[in-house]
Amino acid sequence: MNDHPRALVLFLAGPALLLLAPLPGVAQEARPPAFDDVAEHIRETMAAEGIPSVAVAAARDGRVVWEEAFGWADREARRPATAHTPYSLASISKPMTATGLMTLVEDGEIDLSAPVNRYLERARLEGPAGDASGATVRRVLAHSAGLPLHYHFFYGDGEGGPPPMDETIRRYGRLVFPPGERFEYSNLGYGVLDHVLTRVSGRSYASFMRTEVFVPLGMNRTSVGLPDRLEPYAATRYDPESREPIPSYRFDHDGASAVWSSAHDLARFALFHLGGRPEGAAEILNPESRRRMQRSATPEGTDRRYGLGWSVEEELGFRKVSHTGSMPGVSTMLALFPEEDAAVVVLVNTLARDLRVDVQRRIAAALIPGYREAWQKAYREETAREEDPEAAEETARQASFDPPEGLVGTWTGTLHTWQEELPVRLEIRSDGDVHARVGDQLETLLNGVELEDGVLSGALWGHVPTPDVMRHPRHRLQLELLVREGTMRGQVTAVTTTDPTHYALSSYLELESAPR
Repeated sequence: MNDHPRALVLFLAGPALLLLAPLPGVAQEARPPAFDDVAEHIRETMAAEGIPSVAVAAARDGRVVWEEAFGWADREARRPATAHTPYSLASISKPMTATGLMTLVEDGEIDLSAPVNRYLERARLEGPAGDASGATVRRVLAHSAGLPLHYHFFYGDGEGGPPPMDETIRRYGRLVFPPGERFEYSNLGYGVLDHVLTRVSGRSYASFMRTEVFVPLGMNRTSVGLPDRLEPYAATRYDPESREPIPSYRFDHDGASAVWSSAHDLARFALFHLGGRPEGAAEILNPESRRRMQRSATPEGTDRRYGLGWSVEEELGFRKVSHTGSMPGVSTMLALFPEEDAAVVVLVNTLARDLRVDVQRRIAAALIPGYREAWQKAYREETAREEDPEAAEETARQASFDPPEGLVGTWTGTLHTWQEELPVRLEIRSDGDVHARVGDQLETLLNGVELEDGVLSGALWGHVPTPDVMRHPRHRLQLELLVREGTMRGQVTAVTTTDPTHYALSSYLELESAPR
């Protein structure tokens, strides 16, 4: 385990002190003129769309060059947002969890190539779609272990709380795809990883992250979860339609979603991962570990490139290492451009995915030479496509489902929920209609059917009759099935249609083609 004597002293002072003590540089510094247009655009968009607040930061060449916040962290209390206001991060928690786990890898306590089951005990991953030993720590980090789509929110309005992680693993820790074969974004995987951190370190996930990551990097306004006594200092999460505060909520995947942080602290985190040394920060990972995290670890041929906690892509000709976050009342973005030694932070306390992307690109255009020209060209081309009626007609044609001959026919099999097994029947017709029946429920049409890269997907009205799903019976079922010769295997995910969202809970489905 890494030793950080200075960090330990700050930790003993307690989390309340960390978030409430005066910080150097809290006063707003003069904004560099290069970002004036970005600031004006943020203000105009907030006014037009009713956005409560936006906090941003930009870093270049080893230092923060701009940080500022706009609007209200709490409208009701008339409390303005600042660059030091803690925001709920959602999935930006993932690169932080991965950073914490990599400290244990460097210490020799975790092997990236080992099955993650080596570090679990009472409940372990099962492999109906493939050998669970192939679900290595590295693959769980890179969303390629075969784990399903998963999120599960518990609101503070009498619903109770999440089950113990062992119970979540017993119910949903089933591989729905063969390990190492495809990318499937899974919050459950990062919930498993925060459980591994706890088991290996002997400390709670929150305590481990505070002492081994946040405090050593000088992230004094960062924490796992938000204790009640600290809520008055953080950004309230707002519903985008009603513009009312969303009730507090928890989930069973803390390592994927539970971190709160400020724009200032995220800029420090970004500088560290760019290879810099923010003032007062400890070197908690060596350079090779950081580079390894930023290299794609997903299978060849997949449409997503994801490293160890980071999304890896090309954006307008620039290599971008990043993560976004979205959940009720949250839209966030942390983007690193390693070759340009630059980083951008955007935090919003409501659901506004387009805004976070737009602001990130505008800041990058002001920050990185050459980016602005590429961005403006891409914007013009996108606008032209949207206004082209022939392009719209082609998109409509592509949306219709034209099944290949080998897929037409009747498919039957079993949906394996954690509580019971249900018969399932699909009838794929040559005209593109797909009829589905789950258990003794009514036969219904599969909507939005697509077949892409050997994966059949679609949605239908139906239900999974397990107690956790039936807490909110207003849900639909999403299918994602890997098509092989004579078989289809994958996941059926129950997704709530209520607002705010409550869950996406997946079960394993296997089908075989019936003889004609």
